[in-house]
Amino acid sequence: MNEVKSPKKPLLYYYFVVMLLVMLFNFIAMPWISEHQIKDVDYNTFVTMTEQGEVGRVEIQEQSNRILFTSSDEKTVYKTAMVPDDGLVQRLLDAGVSTTGEEIEQTSTLVSILAWVLPIIIFVALGQYMSRKMMEKMGGGGNSMMFNMGKSNAKVYVKSAEGIKFDDVAGEDEAKENLTEVVNYLHDPSKYQEIGASMPKGILLVGPPGTGKTMLAKAVAGEANVPFFSMSGSEFVEMFVGMGASKVRDLFKQAKEKAPCIVFIDEIDAIGQKRSGGQYGGNDEREQTLNQLLTEMDGFEGNNGVIILAATNRPESLDPALTRPGRFDRRVPVELPDLKGREAILQVHAKKIKVAEDVDFNKVARMASGASGAELANIVNEAALRAVRDGRRFATQADLEESIEVVIAGYQKKNAIMTDEEKKIVSYHEIGHALVAAMQTHSAPVQKITIVPRTSGALGYTMQVEEGNHYLMSKAEMENKIATLTGGRAAEEVVFGSITTGASNDIEQATKLARAMLTRYGMSKDFDMVALETVSNQYLGGDTSLACSPDTQAKIDALVIDLVTRQHEKAIGILKENRAKLDELADFLYSRETITGEEFMEILNK
Repeated sequence: MNEVKSPKKPLLYYYFVVMLLVMLFNFIAMPWISEHQIKDVDYNTFVTMTEQGEVGRVEIQEQSNRILFTSSDEKTVYKTAMVPDDGLVQRLLDAGVSTTGEEIEQTSTLVSILAWVLPIIIFVALGQYMSRKMMEKMGGGGNSMMFNMGKSNAKVYVKSAEGIKFDDVAGEDEAKENLTEVVNYLHDPSKYQEIGASMPKGILLVGPPGTGKTMLAKAVAGEANVPFFSMSGSEFVEMFVGMGASKVRDLFKQAKEKAPCIVFIDEIDAIGQKRSGGQYGGNDEREQTLNQLLTEMDGFEGNNGVIILAATNRPESLDPALTRPGRFDRRVPVELPDLKGREAILQVHAKKIKVAEDVDFNKVARMASGASGAELANIVNEAALRAVRDGRRFATQADLEESIEVVIAGYQKKNAIMTDEEKKIVSYHEIGHALVAAMQTHSAPVQKITIVPRTSGALGYTMQVEEGNHYLMSKAEMENKIATLTGGRAAEEVVFGSITTGASNDIEQATKLARAMLTRYGMSKDFDMVALETVSNQYLGGDTSLACSPDTQAKIDALVIDLVTRQHEKAIGILKENRAKLDELADFLYSRETITGEEFMEILNK
């Protein structure tokens, strides 16, 4: 889409232009005009004209070493250089020439008038122009205040042959199917009106950050070929009370004038949060803005051709009056893409760069499990940058796989030098994870193991990749995952008889998973199917809070400790049974620093 931008020039700009014009006129034009009105003659001509009575008045300027004189009819001014002449004064007296010393005017009356009047005319004309433009920007009504404070800052996009289409948005087939109906309505509203159906007045796009909510809204506008108004929710928030509501009115006024069109409000939770009901800590300005938005949306008719789209990743915080039928009455989830979706997104973004023909996008998609559309786009771009750094003209499979690691764990710290002892501990730690995972059922296969430090702070990591989509996890799978997380610390205990700080992230993840099994998933006989934990902001990390008594909380803590301890002991038992393989694999990783899943399984199965 092509953004329509109105030219905006500050008031000081016009004042500067006027002052520049006046200065140029007075310092350049006026002296030039004056000089060109005085005729330059020689002294002999002056004497001859005096004797013939053709001179009217004479002014002798000794400091400038020149003589100014007029013709007898006072219409022309002459100048000549002074020469030593003792009889000059007497000749002038004999000829009856006035030498009263009165200064001869060098410019005409017309020029003098112009020097004063012309700048005033310029000032008045520009003042009228700016006043007219300001009134136009203010809308000429009461919805706006001085200096355009109540004017909406919505970006307006018009039809574009190179606009975003549905083909440019991959991995969100369900969302596109929902929004296709909107496009069909904008193309041909009559078939909906014939049956008596009306389109939803508002469509709310919800999902995690980076899933393509804003891009989907632009794709709807691109497919429908209608004007597209884009504005962020935070742009309605103003310092002065009433300005947000004024911007809402102005936005919808513009939308009505350009119907059929699409109005898109990004991050609508900035103004659409639940109202406080007048309690302490309420925000009158935000609530007024919300009330105005509710009023404007309710005032739309179903056939006026204006569709309102909004995006948020905090749908639970929106006011119920905003999400009721008749306002935002359709919710379109834009979730993280599945395996097929990730592969499609990678292929779309790969069209923008040069890639090798043998790239396996399915493998890359499996490695990038849980990545959003924005992260996948970043992965492809990082692969292209890596290819340029290595002097290649196209990105390879290795570039894409390495870029996943960059996005997940950061860049390699090539200048980080670990001691031999630390390197050995990290090798056993990572092999401990991989070996425990490989010796258990229902565990994802090991894809890669490395002990190269990363900028994220990790001294190494073990990458496990699921074979396909995995939507459900059994209790056994979750217990095995906890055991795998404890495998690194278990290897340190088995081999070195001591522990290090390297398992801090493993401990955090294992504890979080064990607590979720008890409080959220009901995987404990002690609490059965009772929810003891609430999740808020599910699209923004899922903040949790316990909803139980202190006694129950103490019991949960004891059960979590018991669960993690049992899985830790299981991991120690697995490593002790396979001590020979543990040593062999750790030595191999120590020497190579990075090994693949195939190399790991080959040594394990020998």
